[in-house]
Parts: sequence; structure tokens; C-alpha cells
Amino acid sequence: MDIAKIPLGEWVDSFVAWLTIAWAGFFSFITNLIGGLLDIITNVLSGGPPIVLILVLTLLVIYTSRWPLGIFTILSLLLIVNLGYWDSSIETIAIVLLSGLLTIIIGIPIGIWCAQRKTVQRIVTPILDFMQTMPAFVYLIPAILFFGIGVVPGIIASFIFAIAPTIRMTNLGIQKVPEDLIEAADAFGSTASQKLFKVQLPLATPTIMAGVNQSIMLALSMVVTASLVGAPGLGADVYRAVSQIDVGQGFEAGLSIVFIAIILDRITQNLRNPAYRHVIKPKIAFSILALLVLGTAIVGVIADNKTTVNKNANGIGAQTEYEIVGIEPGAGLMELTNTALEDYGLDNWTLIEGSSAAMVAELQKAYTNQEPIIITGWSPHWMFSSFDLKYLKDSKGSFGGEESIHSIVRKGLKQDAPGAYSILDQFSWEPSDMESVMVDITDGMEPSEAAEKWIKAHPDKVSEWTNGAQSGSGEPIKLVFVAWDTEIASTYVIGKVLEQNGYDVTLSQVEVGPMFAGVANGSADGMVGAWLPTTHAEYYNTYKNEVVDLGPNLHGTKNGLVVPEYVDIDSIEDLK
Repeated sequence: MDIAKIPLGEWVDSFVAWLTIAWAGFFSFITNLIGGLLDIITNVLSGGPPIVLILVLTLLVIYTSRWPLGIFTILSLLLIVNLGYWDSSIETIAIVLLSGLLTIIIGIPIGIWCAQRKTVQRIVTPILDFMQTMPAFVYLIPAILFFGIGVVPGIIASFIFAIAPTIRMTNLGIQKVPEDLIEAADAFGSTASQKLFKVQLPLATPTIMAGVNQSIMLALSMVVTASLVGAPGLGADVYRAVSQIDVGQGFEAGLSIVFIAIILDRITQNLRNPAYRHVIKPKIAFSILALLVLGTAIVGVIADNKTTVNKNANGIGAQTEYEIVGIEPGAGLMELTNTALEDYGLDNWTLIEGSSAAMVAELQKAYTNQEPIIITGWSPHWMFSSFDLKYLKDSKGSFGGEESIHSIVRKGLKQDAPGAYSILDQFSWEPSDMESVMVDITDGMEPSEAAEKWIKAHPDKVSEWTNGAQSGSGEPIKLVFVAWDTEIASTYVIGKVLEQNGYDVTLSQVEVGPMFAGVANGSADGMVGAWLPTTHAEYYNTYKNEVVDLGPNLHGTKNGLVVPEYVDIDSIEDLK
């Protein structure tokens, strides 16, 4: 049936764009509020040497869950310290605790409201179904536009993903209170609030706490996803390990998450009925804990207020909060940027890890508001066609000179699919060719459609690639690529050319490390996105003896720090 597509995505984009502008003040308030609360929680958790928090958590676990789990707690936390993941663990615990706090503050009242009003329950239930089934990654897209890159959108996405169990279990717990007790409360003339706080909530507490426990576990499961938009912690360590194919680091960071999950799970499960409540009354134990937390928070706030940093309030550093918006943690460009920070002595600057999509979203937001921003950039890239940007001069050469993008295939491809090998070997184009495809994709065209459009417009160039190449007979060819706009453009174009020449082409999006590893171990046939000799040097040196380098398919690439033209700096030296 030839029915026009409903422009649902365009409607959503327009609505989100309107919200971003119309509610900018509200989103800024929420960002500052959540950021401030997170800073307080982080200061409390890191208010002393690691052993202090380890002992406090161990005592809390012993009190709530008996001494065997206390031994596990102290040993596991000491192992985390030994492995070097303590600071990341503190950041992760702070994110999870704040997400859990938000689910309690907002989720329990909504659950109570649902239990008391059937109409509200009928409205909220499908919304919760939507929130629980929608992929968590989707929440990150508007969160970046509303709250910027960093930890706040990660917390917001975690909160949305995790709040459903608290609402559902609160509603269920109140509804399951025996009717005869409700009738007895009514018979004694209890008001609605008395009946709620003295009958329903006390009896529903076990069910409510089960919901809170599940929400905290779901929030913890989001830490890796949240790292895609710059949220720090163990999730970023796992993401970095995946990008770099570092099995050891991935296992260590993942094990640390498991330890924290077990500790938080046991504490929240037994808060209502601590194992040693007969030794110390819960009110006394939790009052001591509350005073300890409150005292540490007050001391931390006072210390922060007394701390003065010598920063020029009108300088680019203060205007950007001394942050450079980066891309995936495993990208070679991120390593180059860290090298540049060292070379230029920019110790007070922070490189924010995230993703290329998140970086572009942050650039677009800042550019619309004419706000200063510094990003990691490379060309060719469609953003140079859509925005008026400039590279900061790199007098020390930290980012190296011009690079080339190479085509790399697995060993044995020439024998298995000689025609595909020849096409990949002869594939070569100019930055302007790549940028034209990228612009079409950015303007809303599907990558495959943009590739077909370019191929139809450049038959002479395509014929050079296929000259003398044997046509395929349906042989499968798997190409892997990183979700950079450059690699999406080049991979879809060469993939479409291979398809038109008789090959069954599969395109798989992966991270940088898996891209090289896949070609090296033969699970992928090739790629056309190896930036050499600098950006992907580490991966290339690791796998160069296990792959076939067909040479450059594009010359004249560039890496560096990029700012909009309206930003009044011209060199990396100006960041000092």
C-alpha cells in the first residue's frame, strides 16, 4: 500500500525543539538543582579517607543484614580501592542514591494518588507501561537537549527508567490493605490522612520498600547507559573498556558494579527490619547515621564556600566551566585531546566523555543560544557545513598533522570474494564527496537513500571503484563501522556499491575497538574508517599483523579543538 508516512518523528522533533526554548529557564533550574544535590551527596561520600566510608557501610550492612555480609562488604570495598575504582564507585553510588531519592520523593506520592483515585490509576498505568518498555537509550536524546551533556541527563534518564516499580508497588501495597482494617478505621472516625498515615502506609511499607529496592537496582543498571552522555563513574569505565577491547578493565569495573549492587540491595531490603534491631533500636541507629550525614554535608558546604579558585570570571574557562565536550572514551581523538591538555598545561580543564551524537547536540544547543563552547572536532564533518566553526591553532602539534582514512579488510577476503576485495581496494573519494552525503543524512535522509543519491550523481567515480572487479553471486560481505558521521557516510556508500555489484552486504555499527577486532578475527570482512597514522594508531598497532591494510580511501582529515566563530579565541594557548 502506497500510504504517505505519518511525520511522527518530525512532530516529536518540533515539540522537543519548542520545549527546549520555551522551558529553558525551568531546565536550567532543574540542572542546577540536581547538580547541587549530587555535589552534596558526593562530598558526603568522599568526606574522608576511603576507610571511613568503608567502615560506615560495613557497620550499616552488619546492622541490617548480619555480620557475614558485613565481612563481604569490607572485603569487596577494599578490593575496589585496591583496583583503583574507588573514585568511580563514589560517583556511581552518588548517582544511584540521587536517582533513588528522586523516585521516592516523586514515585511514592504518585503511587498513593493512584491507590486513592481509580481515574488517576487508569491514566498513569499506560504511561508506566510506556516508560518501562521504551528503550532506555531513547530517554537520553531529549535529556541531552534539555539538560546538556554530563551527569544530569544521565540521572534524569535513570530516574525515568527506574521510577515505575516504586509507583506500582506503592499503589499495590495500599490497595492490598485488608478491607476490615479500613472499615475499622472509618468506624472510629479516622480522617483520610489519619487512615493513610496510621493504617495504610504502615501496612503497605514492606511492599513499598520492595518497589524502592527495585527502583534502586534499575537505576544502578543504567550507569553504563548514562555514560553515553557524559555521566561519570563505573559506567564510564565499562564503556571505555568496551571501546578499547580491554577485557581486564571491563571485568574489574563490572565486578565493582556487582559489589555495589549487592551491598545496596541488601541494605534496602532490610532497612525496615534490621537484623540487630534488638541490640540497637532502629530509630537510634538511623538517627546517628542521619546526624553523621548531615554533619558531613554541612562541613562540606562550608568548605566549598571558603574555597576560592583564581579564575577569570570573564575568561573562556569560566564561561565554559573549564569543560571541553568530547566524544566516545575509546576514540583516539580523546587520547590526543588529553595529550594536548598536558602539553599546554591545562590542568584545570576537564574533558567530558560521552558520544559524538551527544557532542553535536551540545554544540547545536550552545550555537542556537550563542553561548561559548569548546568541542573535540575532526574534518570532514557535516557540522562545518551547518555551523560557522574554527579550529584552535595547535602550535605544539599535539593533534598531529593531516591524517588519512584507510580501508582495512580481513585476511583471506581476496580469495573468498575477489570482486569485493577489488572494490574496497579501489575505493577513494574526496572530503567534499563525504560531506555531501553527511549533509543529506543530517537533513533527515536515510543513510541508504543518501548513499544512493550520491552514487547516482557520481557514476564516473563509482565506475573507477568497480573497474575490473568481478561481480558477486550473493556472497555475504559484512562491513563494520563506528557511529561517526564520516564513517556512516563512507560505509553506506561503499556498502551500496558492493550490493549493486552482486554482494549480500551487512552493515554493523560497533565501537572502535570491536571494529578492529572484528576484522582481525574474521567475524567482519572489512571497514573503511581507520584514521591513521594518529587517531587509531593504538588499535592499528595491535591488529596490523592480523589484517590487510588497503591504504587510504580519503586524504586530508584533521583533528583538533573546535569553537564557533563567535568565540573570541584563536589558539589552544588562549585556554590558559
